[in-house]
Amino acid sequence: MGSSNNFVLFLVIVSSFLVVISEGQQSSVPVVPGLSYTFYSTSCPNLESIVRIHLLQVLENDTTQAAGLLRLHFHDCFVQGCDASVLLDGSTSGPSEKSAIPNLTLRQAAFKIINDIQALIQNQCGQVVSCADITALAARESILLSGGPYYNIPLGRRDSQNFATSNVTLANLPPPTFNTTQNLNLFTSKNFTATDLVALSGGHTIGIGHCTSFTNRLYPQQDPNMDKTFANNLKLTCPASNTTNTTNLDLRTPNIFDNKYFVDLMNRQGLFTSDQDLYTDSRTKSIVQSFAVNQTLFFEKFIDGMVKMGQLGVLTGSQGEIRANCSARNGNSMGSWSIVGDEQQGRLAQY
Repeated sequence: MGSSNNFVLFLVIVSSFLVVISEGQQSSVPVVPGLSYTFYSTSCPNLESIVRIHLLQVLENDTTQAAGLLRLHFHDCFVQGCDASVLLDGSTSGPSEKSAIPNLTLRQAAFKIINDIQALIQNQCGQVVSCADITALAARESILLSGGPYYNIPLGRRDSQNFATSNVTLANLPPPTFNTTQNLNLFTSKNFTATDLVALSGGHTIGIGHCTSFTNRLYPQQDPNMDKTFANNLKLTCPASNTTNTTNLDLRTPNIFDNKYFVDLMNRQGLFTSDQDLYTDSRTKSIVQSFAVNQTLFFEKFIDGMVKMGQLGVLTGSQGEIRANCSARNGNSMGSWSIVGDEQQGRLAQY
């Protein structure tokens, strides 16, 4: 294990001890009816420990899986709400959300991790915890175990029995080529503020980007908003516009959840158009600056954004179901479509 991974593991241990002696930060975002901070206190009291212990093992072996789980939660919530619809395999009724172009680069390992966690939970608690809640918890724990903040999230989501069409998925997941105006329009339509947009974009402090998501900034002409040395280094990784290589989203601390992503933007070292334009646009520039110099403020606003996002379009009460298998509707005996591989090209989503 490299020195970077060792440092992240150290952060994991420290974070875990801090969680034991603290209750986590509570967001001021209102809780939607049907969700609760104590939803599983009786039916599955060890829920959070089950998720955390498993992810400790996963991230010790591969810290990059944290970004994949955070991204999976975003892709679930922004399309049809936080209902675990993105986890469903396709069937004879049609291809699933997984097959939609923006989801082609979701990590297959992330889907397996969710299924593994579900099996552990069902072994201890039975079929009481939804896949939507597991996905939300896995994202939160991934943030914590990467050095980010620990915060409480409302639980009680139910799982959808249907997935969104390709057109709906495309319309709700912003590509990395979006500018700030386009992103603000999409986020505003979901009742997010400019601060929410910038804070949630800070999730790019961990993870990787595919060359095809940003080579439009390198070829045929270099984006003048990109630092020249940074651009030249990217050209070594992506020598052509259709290269299938990847690179880190955060130049400075790629596996640690911190505020260095915003420092990158101030140095014109943001990878995607959607990233760098946050510092170019007058409506968001001051927010980027405030997060770059105040990590505590970033964490506070990121928590608010995550709690707000985690309650988008949730199913509660008697709505939906609690899936026995996160990849299939209950009682679904229809044949599955094969899962599309990671390296397909197309309109990729940024988050």
